[in-house]
Amino acid sequence: MDFKNYIEKLDYLKNFSAYAEDCNVELYIVGGYVRDIILDRKRLEIDFLVIGDGPGFAQKLAETLSVDKVNIFKNFGTAHFNYKGIDFEFVGARKESYSKETRNPDVEKGTFDDDINRRDFTINTLAISLNKNSFGELIDKFNGYDDILNGIIRTPLNPENTFDDDPLRIMRAFRFASQLDFKVDEPIIEAANKLSERLKIVSQERITDEFFKILSSSKPSIGLKLLQNTKVMHVIFHEISILSGVDQRKDFHHKDVFLHTCEVVDNISKVTDNIWLRFAALVHDIAKPMTKRFVDNIGWTFHGHEELGARMMKKIFTRLKLPLSKLNYVEKLIRLHLRPIALVSESVTDSAIRRMSANAGEDLDDLITLCRADITSKNQQKISKYLNNYNIVMQKVKDVQERDNLKAFQSPVRGDEIMKICNLKPSKEVGEIKHAIEEAILDGKISNTYEDALKYLLEIKGTFMKL
Repeated sequence: MDFKNYIEKLDYLKNFSAYAEDCNVELYIVGGYVRDIILDRKRLEIDFLVIGDGPGFAQKLAETLSVDKVNIFKNFGTAHFNYKGIDFEFVGARKESYSKETRNPDVEKGTFDDDINRRDFTINTLAISLNKNSFGELIDKFNGYDDILNGIIRTPLNPENTFDDDPLRIMRAFRFASQLDFKVDEPIIEAANKLSERLKIVSQERITDEFFKILSSSKPSIGLKLLQNTKVMHVIFHEISILSGVDQRKDFHHKDVFLHTCEVVDNISKVTDNIWLRFAALVHDIAKPMTKRFVDNIGWTFHGHEELGARMMKKIFTRLKLPLSKLNYVEKLIRLHLRPIALVSESVTDSAIRRMSANAGEDLDDLITLCRADITSKNQQKISKYLNNYNIVMQKVKDVQERDNLKAFQSPVRGDEIMKICNLKPSKEVGEIKHAIEEAILDGKISNTYEDALKYLLEIKGTFMKL
């Protein structure tokens, strides 16, 4: 590949090179940007290696470009600014050493080789020179170019040392494999198995960030299976790790819930980038191990796993440091994921349709997306049958919603009016009255109109009014 021709087309890189020459500074493009040039992946972030004072060079360069805002991170020896919609990060060449107790290294100034040697994977060790006498030359100390072409993740140095120094690199290896659809070198797998417990020294925020990057990839199952097969999942997300396994009794067996979950996550990732819908797919069967029972002549059952799974979420959200603003959404999808398929029967009542629609609310489409993704079978006829069943359900929902005006369901009589009519102050009784009206609508006793709701309120108010 002609890297010189590629970067010569980018005027700002030629300008950066000329300025570095004026300052007598060695400057290189490094890491992910070089990798993504080779892979023809779009990237709006470029990392630069400066032999010397990286932040100082960035500050002066920004001034020549009339860039006002430069973010300096002294502790890390880096600087960042945005120019023409591209994020530029500059780091001074450095050498790192680690202690057993933390993944945060002791840093000192280093050479070009020191800096390249400390990088995590060979695919990220590539550098392109922006220096006058070698402009556009690719520097490839660890055969990273071939590893990119061959689609393999390797560490430049011994993986045990690499991961022992910074155990988060285990998850980064699996994240890159998932994002790029690369294979992981066997010594990495062995080292990850051996050192998985070292991840306990890493902050939960960093672990969750890498985990969600795996979940955001086009085929998350690649990373999820690597985490599971190396015991890393046991360390970072125990509830998912115990989904593996199949029990056989008599002629009854059940599918491996972990592998099923991987299929569901991959299915849903084909149709949505909504990370919280993907997360709901990951955890929708999370309570199956706790609810698994064998019933003679019936087989394996998991009664109540949807309710228990929903109730498990708050603890999991707290431990993983997830935003609690997304908790209700995920709980709802887990709690309701079995509901739609039960509505296929011709004998199902409008009341059941109303309740499911009202419970799902504005997340109904996401719920159906999850249900569709939950169909995993090698039998294409079976898949087609279930997909058609969900079409039937959605048509029933649409018919009832349009007929009963349930798009944004709640009591047509509002709380302030209830308090006035019933002579109540703000209290739980007001909520109970609203709930009674809503239940009457869902049961089909009254229509979803203000007039019928008000009439019903006047009929039942004596039950709730204070004497």
